[in-house]
Amino acid sequence: MPSETTFMLLFIVATAVAIAVRRVAVPYTVALVVAGLGLGLMRAFEAPHLTKALLFNVFLPGLLFEAAFHIEFKQFWRNRLAITSLALPGVVAAVALTALVLTPVANMLHLSPGFTWQHALVFGALISATDPIAVVAIFRSLGVPTRLSVLLDGESLLNDGTAIVFFTLSLALVSGTAVTAGALGVEFVEIVGFGALVGVGIGLAVSQIIRHVDDPMIEITLTTLAAYGSFLVAEHFQYSGVIATVAAGMLCGNYAARVGMSPSTRIAVETFWEYVAFALNSIVFLLIGLEVQFRILVASWLAILVAYLVVTGGRALVIFLVSSVLRGTRERVPWSWSVILTWGGLRGGLPMVLVLSLPAAFAHRDFLVSMTFGVVILSILVHGLTMSPLLRRLGIVRGREDRVAYELTRGRLQAAGAALGEIDRMSNVHFSSGEVLESLRREYGDRAARDRAALDALHVGQQALQAEELGWARRHLLLVEKNEVLDAFHRGVLSQNVEERLLADIDARLLRLESGEADGPA
Repeated sequence: MPSETTFMLLFIVATAVAIAVRRVAVPYTVALVVAGLGLGLMRAFEAPHLTKALLFNVFLPGLLFEAAFHIEFKQFWRNRLAITSLALPGVVAAVALTALVLTPVANMLHLSPGFTWQHALVFGALISATDPIAVVAIFRSLGVPTRLSVLLDGESLLNDGTAIVFFTLSLALVSGTAVTAGALGVEFVEIVGFGALVGVGIGLAVSQIIRHVDDPMIEITLTTLAAYGSFLVAEHFQYSGVIATVAAGMLCGNYAARVGMSPSTRIAVETFWEYVAFALNSIVFLLIGLEVQFRILVASWLAILVAYLVVTGGRALVIFLVSSVLRGTRERVPWSWSVILTWGGLRGGLPMVLVLSLPAAFAHRDFLVSMTFGVVILSILVHGLTMSPLLRRLGIVRGREDRVAYELTRGRLQAAGAALGEIDRMSNVHFSSGEVLESLRREYGDRAARDRAALDALHVGQQALQAEELGWARRHLLLVEKNEVLDAFHRGVLSQNVEERLLADIDARLLRLESGEADGPA
């Protein structure tokens, strides 16, 4: 089957899954993996393999840039100690713990004869890369504290880069290359440090150009160049492309977007990158499901279970240790958050690609592949599906009963209002007799009055719901304003210059509203 047809089928499946999950309480990315597993079992079509070239050249730069673009630097900086502790020494400790525990357990259970701590170190390094996309989506839908989202997202952005570097260095150890701990440390600092410098340099250059350009299409192109260009340049010089892209993304999102982009352009750029992230995530999680072979997983169930318990236990130990160290600082992490950070360490496509990049002659390669694939699938399915109940159990978010009742009542009220408006139209065109229409008007009026009273009752003590309703109403009115200005321009009532000024003002208010700033009529 031609590759273009395959990708079209993947997008069709992704769209169908996205529509389906709107009706069920399942995270989108988890549903994609399940769909991929189902398609793989049925052998519906031959999909492209999730290779290192495909992930590094297509998926990773776009996904990393979009996530970094939307991280507020002030929030990141306020939590810099916690994030860097988890992503740097935390990853080192997790890798070491994985190797320390997995080696004797694997040999005791005879999972793979001759398995050494060096091979366990390779596994620990590649499996340490986390991908909390499904968890962050759940966070947004349930209203989890912003700081918790920043901690999980910020750690993931940095630990992808450190995981790749540690993976490369661990391969050097296994190959028998004579290196010292000091030399490895210096090499790590060089790879990460120069990668960050590449990202900062390209991010600043792009930001300066954006400041002197006012064209959404050009500025979208410039951010695309920053995302993929920083990654490719850093990788070309054998530095960390991940760290470079993260640095470029944070610069573009916190400097270029706020200083150099007009409100209309910023909305266009953010919309573009949100779609890019949706499209890339859709394909990569489908490919994860398609890549897995059930036969191999079933045959290696014991090794997978052991690896999963070791990896999860190691992450828990590291996170609670870091939380204990931070206890006396202003960046202290509540114990309930430590549980969520542990459970939020889902694995994604990066560990799978890293393990598949091992040479065919690499000792215990099949064993490592089986464990990696199994841990990835278990973490996505088990952690992704249980995160919402865990958040509620720990009291981090409240149940959705109030929100569901609120949405149902508001929906009924809006439907009744629309029906009353249609009855007025029917009366004007003499659609039916006056008595019939008056009877219907009383019926819908009574229904609307009951729903309005129910909505008022829900608002008692529900300030969060009131704030949400106010934000929704303001956004709706701003979109109505925008639509009216566009219609007036197309009717010839407004000149292009006046239309652009009015739209810029409306977009600025929309942007302030989306950023959480209170905004009233200008």
